[in-house]
Amino acid sequence: MPSLSGKTDVMFEDDDLPYEEEIIRNPYSVKCWMRYIEFKLNGPQINLNMIYERALKELPGSYKLWYNYLKERRKQVKGKCITEPVYEEVNNCHERALVFMHKMPRIWLDYCQFLVSQCKITRSRRTFDRALRALPVTQHPRIWPLYLRFVRNLPLPETAIRVYRRYLKLSPENTEDYIDYLRTVGRLDEAAVRLAAVVNDETFVSKEGKSNYQLWHELCDLISQNPDKVTSLNVGAIIRGGLTRFTDQLGKLWCSLADYYIRSGHFEKARDVYEEAILTVVTVRDFTQVFDSYAQFEESMIAAKMETTVEMGQDEEDDIDLELRLARFEQLIARRPLLLNSVLLRQNPHNVHEWHKRVKLYEGNPRQIINTYTEAVQTVDPMKATGKPHSLWVAFAKFYEENEQLDDARTIFEKATKVNYKQVDDLAAVWCEFGEMELRHENYEQALRILRKATAIPSKKAEYFDASEPVQNRVYKSLKVWSMLADLEESLGTFQSTKAVYDRIIDLRIATPQIIINYAMFLEEHNYFEESFKAYERGIALFKWPNVYDIWNTYLTKFIDRYGGKKLERARDLFEQALDGCPAKFAKTIYLLYAKLEEEYGLARHAMAVYERATEAVEIEERHHMFNIYIKRAAEIYGVTYTRAIYQKAIEVLPDEHSREMCLRFADMESKLGEIDRARAIYSYCSQICDPRVTANFWQTWKEFEIRHGNEDTIREMLRIKRSVQATYNTQVNFMSSQMMKATTSSTGTVADLVPGQMGIDDMKMLEQKAQQLAAEAERDKPKPKEKILFVRSDTSRSELAELAKQANPDEIDIDDEDDDDNQGPDEVQLEQKSVPTAVFGGLKEAQD
Repeated sequence: MPSLSGKTDVMFEDDDLPYEEEIIRNPYSVKCWMRYIEFKLNGPQINLNMIYERALKELPGSYKLWYNYLKERRKQVKGKCITEPVYEEVNNCHERALVFMHKMPRIWLDYCQFLVSQCKITRSRRTFDRALRALPVTQHPRIWPLYLRFVRNLPLPETAIRVYRRYLKLSPENTEDYIDYLRTVGRLDEAAVRLAAVVNDETFVSKEGKSNYQLWHELCDLISQNPDKVTSLNVGAIIRGGLTRFTDQLGKLWCSLADYYIRSGHFEKARDVYEEAILTVVTVRDFTQVFDSYAQFEESMIAAKMETTVEMGQDEEDDIDLELRLARFEQLIARRPLLLNSVLLRQNPHNVHEWHKRVKLYEGNPRQIINTYTEAVQTVDPMKATGKPHSLWVAFAKFYEENEQLDDARTIFEKATKVNYKQVDDLAAVWCEFGEMELRHENYEQALRILRKATAIPSKKAEYFDASEPVQNRVYKSLKVWSMLADLEESLGTFQSTKAVYDRIIDLRIATPQIIINYAMFLEEHNYFEESFKAYERGIALFKWPNVYDIWNTYLTKFIDRYGGKKLERARDLFEQALDGCPAKFAKTIYLLYAKLEEEYGLARHAMAVYERATEAVEIEERHHMFNIYIKRAAEIYGVTYTRAIYQKAIEVLPDEHSREMCLRFADMESKLGEIDRARAIYSYCSQICDPRVTANFWQTWKEFEIRHGNEDTIREMLRIKRSVQATYNTQVNFMSSQMMKATTSSTGTVADLVPGQMGIDDMKMLEQKAQQLAAEAERDKPKPKEKILFVRSDTSRSELAELAKQANPDEIDIDDEDDDDNQGPDEVQLEQKSVPTAVFGGLKEAQD
């Protein structure tokens, strides 16, 4: 059979007959043709191609046949030289396929890729264009990536640029890729233009996630670092536009603009930009960036000039231009503190502290200082000021004062008193400084006149804290001004004028306890004692506790010093009045003063009554000290026997710690008086609150007492009580431990929830561990051998008794082994012990449980 070209005869084999018969019966069945093709895949290529051609002649619109045929033809030429004519045959096959398959993007992609692999640049470009024209727009995203990759690899960028321009008309969101490509090929001018368009497009969204500010910085860096290549844009206008848009990053933008002029060779313009920048930025960060860049620029200019001078062989010392550059750099460094201060003041023009720093920077230049102060007082708004705005006026006036221009200083102060400050205290400080300036120059009458003017009642009165009124209407209630006026009146005025000032302060109800005391002492100095006492009483009417404490204390002391016992009843009334409502914190001093008055000028029993009241009125922490004073004074006045009732009361009301100390002192006193039984009863009573493990000192003291004054029975009784107390405390500890263990086991739900006789192994182990722990604690808490607690008398305790008795009496004492007391139980001992104190003296409290 002849081939498709008619040049070669192809012979069919016997195995082909079934397939031939099938396609004769079904010439338009793709499946029949595909089965035939699959059968011939491993045969000669010419036979396979012939079958594809026959099939496509019958079915020219089959995508499946065309796709597999073209794929097979490309596979057949793979690895061959691209100059062989067989490549052109395959290209023709693709062209024939596109007559029918021109809407299939896969065919176009394979064909374009095949042409690119043949290095046919023009034909590939035209085929890509044909594909874009033939395919609908929705299929273009499949073509463009391959097309762009192809043009990017071309040696000349012009083709790629034109293709990208077409591409961006449909996909403007990919402008960043185009800009990156332009940068790589050196087309920076067009890259800058495109980037500027992107920055100005508010609807543009970066695919790389860059913000508009980042794109601005890329543009600034691009145009500032390549001034010779970017010619289509007005660089200065672009960067200045960024300065108005991004006010939080001005430093970098200013540096970019200066860098553009530096790279362009316009050094003077760069200096102008730097100067403009450091005079307009408002943050320290931006200022630091600009200043450092400015200083680096000046250093580089100096270094370049020095290199040029050395190369030309000139003398550096005679080079005026170099000296000028050095002087410019030194001046820049010297200006830095002042420039930084200007930045901070631009950031907050109401910062009083920075204005003071600016004045210090101009130290030695009076004209600049005056200009700075003038600008400061005109700029700072007292309502918005950070710091004390009045300090600017005061410092301004002091500057004139230091330069002996008092009239100008007075003018400044006069203007300062008319400023509407936010706080009354600011205006008061101005008036006080005004008066102090006059005092420094010995203009006393002028100082008095100024402060009297400051405290004059305004036509419209206002409350001190009424913010709706100007401070000039409220300064008459400023205690600072009144205090200074009072001091001046005391020093320079008359008695009546000073008294009038103090009375006015009290009438305005702005006095403090110190003002009241000062007023009273002033009257006392002029021998107006009753007037001074009235001043105290007026102060007492103004204040409440605890503010009135100092007034009462001073008043009572002065009254006693003045009259002593002459006006005793009046003094007593004053003390009672002071103590009425007096807090416990301040009662001690007044009670002691009251008791001292009664001791020196009154009756002893009254003094004792005051001390007794004091022990109840003072704070709990001070009652112990108060009882000590009470006991000491009672012993000095009535004798030590009078103190028994006081001791008994102290023991009842004081905490255990102080009660224990009182018991020891009480017992010591009784023993010194020879009342041994009383002392022993006190020791026995006190033992109820003395754990032997904690208060070993008490038991040692009692032991020494029994050695000196006791006998065998008393020593045995002491030891029995000690053991009983020890057992009581141990019982309390063991009871608490058992309750703790019970709570622990109940919370875990192990022992408490089990039926008796059905306890688990873990629960038994836990109880054993608890028992061992309690036993170890009991062993650790055991007293020393000499203080061993036994409920039944042992040989060791009898020997101990014998030893103690021998220390009490030189003669040997035999202890009866059949003493009935040895068989008493702990409970019996406790009952006997509790009855001892009551039998001896009825004032002691009942035994504690």
